[in-house]
Amino acid sequence: MIQSPMDVLHQFPVRKSAKQKQEFRSAVVGYAATLGYSCKTENGRMGSQNLLIGDPTKAKYLITAHYDTCARMFLPNFITPCNFGAYLGYQIFLILILLCIPIIPGIIVGALLTPYTGYLVWYFGFIALMFLMMYGPANPTNANDNTSGVVTVLEIASKLPPEHRHKVCFVLFDMEEMGLIGSKSYQMTHKSEIKEQIILNLDCVGDGNELMIFPTKKLLKSQEKMDLLRKLTHSDTEKSLNLHEKGFYIYPSDQRNFPYGAGIAAFKRKKGIGLYCDRIHTKRDTVLDENNVNMLRDRIIAAITD
Repeated sequence: MIQSPMDVLHQFPVRKSAKQKQEFRSAVVGYAATLGYSCKTENGRMGSQNLLIGDPTKAKYLITAHYDTCARMFLPNFITPCNFGAYLGYQIFLILILLCIPIIPGIIVGALLTPYTGYLVWYFGFIALMFLMMYGPANPTNANDNTSGVVTVLEIASKLPPEHRHKVCFVLFDMEEMGLIGSKSYQMTHKSEIKEQIILNLDCVGDGNELMIFPTKKLLKSQEKMDLLRKLTHSDTEKSLNLHEKGFYIYPSDQRNFPYGAGIAAFKRKKGIGLYCDRIHTKRDTVLDENNVNMLRDRIIAAITD
């Protein structure tokens, strides 16, 4: 039983198998009911199951996060959202590592049997590694990716004044780690509703003092909707929440499936690299800064209720 949003971190740290996801959803439904919300589980593509808290047909805003747990990797999913060279370089590095690991067993088998057999060992070894990245054993430490987003969504739901709840539907997406499948299913089911809704997608908001808001291209063109995002911005001596309005960025998460989507994530900063997110998808993903959760909760509620 969830009694506060942070309980998710300790009671439901892994949400990968069908049973783990069902137990998590049931606990969230129970918690939401104590707050006075109605909930619905919505079936989607490839067996995805999104959890809706509130009424999406009346909402002006969707506040979302994915709840599924990624597979553990031996190297982190290193994201540099505003540095294209570093982002591309790291993706190439990962691919080269995956290509190189099966080479040794391929060479050995090729020497013992035939070169073609060695090639098959290398090829299927590469495919197996790619498969493990998507479907391998769950990463048991996922405080940032994406327990942080789930906790923040529930925090906002718990503190949003009842008279403003009709403006918001909270959605927890399934199967983001498999290729944004849950959010794509939601987009296809709710095409009419999302035409004007602002989607605030919280993904990896727990580790880093610089939080960023990344709007889609269509959202950038809407002055009225961008004004709401500008209300979210905040800065003090320790934390900042900034809006990315100009220049290159890439942040591959569920907001990309919506015309007026905005991805929100936390980053660190290093000279020569700029903003970066590390540790996710590995055993080092252990940081969930409650100050980030509280700041996002307060800023989003203030903007919605203004």
